[in-house]
Amino acid sequence: MTEVIERRGFRIHAGFLDRPAQERLVEALRGCLRVAPLYQPVTPRGREMSVRMSAAGRFGWVTDRRGYRYEPRHPEGMDWPPIPREVLDIWDSVSGVDRAPECCLINWYGEGARMGLHQDKDEADFGMPVVSVSLGDEGLFRMGNEERGGRTESVWLRSGDVVVMGGEARLKHHGVDRIRFGSSTLLPQGGRINLTLRVVT
Repeated sequence: MTEVIERRGFRIHAGFLDRPAQERLVEALRGCLRVAPLYQPVTPRGREMSVRMSAAGRFGWVTDRRGYRYEPRHPEGMDWPPIPREVLDIWDSVSGVDRAPECCLINWYGEGARMGLHQDKDEADFGMPVVSVSLGDEGLFRMGNEERGGRTESVWLRSGDVVVMGGEARLKHHGVDRIRFGSSTLLPQGGRINLTLRVVT
């Protein structure tokens, strides 16, 4: 049975996906990435991010010199692929809302990749949660506050864990300080995939 851990309003469903479910999800994501390949995003200041990124759904979240925003097409011009049914089933199980996600952001963390503390605030309705799915190598997930700064708390997320960021956690800063490269055998080349599901409009 899945253990649900609550930290600062973040609801962590530890071990939500068993190994066969993780493998099916990875295979579905490979299909998405054949349509919309991973690319190296840059921040508005021109700095390359350490993660590689793609998306599925009506929108993808992108960052470049023009800023942070949602776009209906991949930077190379193609439409984003549909969100796989395996991903939508996770949302339906844990989100607690009737609306379907319009974006599934796909982030790939290689060795040394990280994600600084940030808020998810480019969406229209903060009453809708963000759902995060971890696959592959373990990632050290840091949870902060609505205001930047102050004390934070961290937890290692393992392959198959799902985090729901809603309610009081919806606008709290969060990030991934590092991964334990090679800690999982799910991805043949190692690394971590993180999916974040969002209602955009």
